Amino acid sequence: MRHSPLVRATSAALFAGVLISAALAQPAPLPFKPDLTVAADGSGDFRTIQAAVASMPKDNRERRFVFVKDGVYHEKVRVDASFVTLRGQSRAGTRLEFAQGMNEYRGAARDNLGQAVLNINGDDFVLENFTVENTHGVIGTHAFAIYGRGDRTVIQDCDVFSQGNDTLSLWRTSSGMFSEDAASHANPNGRYYHARLKVRGSVDFICPRGWCYLADSELFEVNPNAEAAMWHDGSRDQDMKFVMRNCRFDGVEGWRFARHHHDAMLFLLDCTFAKTMRDTQPKRVIYPLKGGTPTEADLKRNKDADPTNIWGERFYYFNVHRDGGDYAWHKDNLATAPGAPTPAQITAKWTFAGKWDPENRTGPSVKKVAMDGTQLTVTFSENVTVKGRPRLALRNGAFAAYTSGSGTDTLNFTASAANATAPKLDFNSGAILATEAAASLRLATVATP
Repeated sequence: MRHSPLVRATSAALFAGVLISAALAQPAPLPFKPDLTVAADGSGDFRTIQAAVASMPKDNRERRFVFVKDGVYHEKVRVDASFVTLRGQSRAGTRLEFAQGMNEYRGAARDNLGQAVLNINGDDFVLENFTVENTHGVIGTHAFAIYGRGDRTVIQDCDVFSQGNDTLSLWRTSSGMFSEDAASHANPNGRYYHARLKVRGSVDFICPRGWCYLADSELFEVNPNAEAAMWHDGSRDQDMKFVMRNCRFDGVEGWRFARHHHDAMLFLLDCTFAKTMRDTQPKRVIYPLKGGTPTEADLKRNKDADPTNIWGERFYYFNVHRDGGDYAWHKDNLATAPGAPTPAQITAKWTFAGKWDPENRTGPSVKKVAMDGTQLTVTFSENVTVKGRPRLALRNGAFAAYTSGSGTDTLNFTASAANATAPKLDFNSGAILATEAAASLRLATVATP
């Protein structure tokens, strides 16, 4: 059913009334000028977000920053380039919204932008300080706000709203009817980091495939008939997990917490459930949903899912409580999880099996400096992006100017004279930062070997 304006306003007011105490952080100011500025009033480089991101090549290798000024942007956006950061001027003031139902998208109204308001196809994407809302307004039908196919996606300090299903859907897979550009991704399923979000939706409204870490966030279920609010698919790797830490789960009377169609592994630490949550523990979906005698079609669906349900029910809790009294199924059992991790061990880095640490604040370091005449090459510990014109300070008091290499782990500099060693980097006229997606800017250290 479609919401009236009054019901939608009431839902928003209810959601606002259950905010947890985590402070809403603001991203640190950029120490350099953004690459592109979007302003609806024409004061930037582009009037629309889509025009800005479409101007970037698909094979982009550098971290590109798009600053979006406050305003309401009535558009759908498709990001094909990797290493893109979309940063809003303010969380409430920078709004990307569009009415898009999935049924309409699959029908005659299909376009080349995607089935969500924000469609992410590139890897290492960062979204911060934004509101993204699908204003389709129908409870119980698919209406994506954010739909992602990339690896290492960071979404933080954002409001992500829909009245429909699958509000925040990061589904990096190798194939699929609506997997725009998914064939370019060699390894299906991805890694996703979320912090300080407010998310509202209906069935399975946060539903990652792969590894996901969600912290300090507020989630609200709008549909009392929804089978579940949270969903996970970790069937491609036994280590895949969905970690939720210091999150507040709320919703209308009778909402249910979580379910899965394929192998899933959930970790909840220091989370709270509202009193309105029904006493229904996470479980595998078995058809028919309401019980009763299964049809031949139900039996086939259940059998087809058996090969992706081989590791058993894996749901682990620590310090998780419900207003008005706990249910038995979310009692502390973290010691029974694989490896018996302690609460302190469960970090973002642990979630991603040590292969990605989005909370790392250490910048790239210089591993080697080589000189050939007036040409100097500086090799870093990881791929870096150059902003402006950084330089090398030489021991003879001169400088070597940056010439090329941004987006790789090796930068090239040119000196005015040969045989001048370089004691350190000089950022007075530029910056060097890590290219990989992270929760904060990681600027390179100035020291050289």
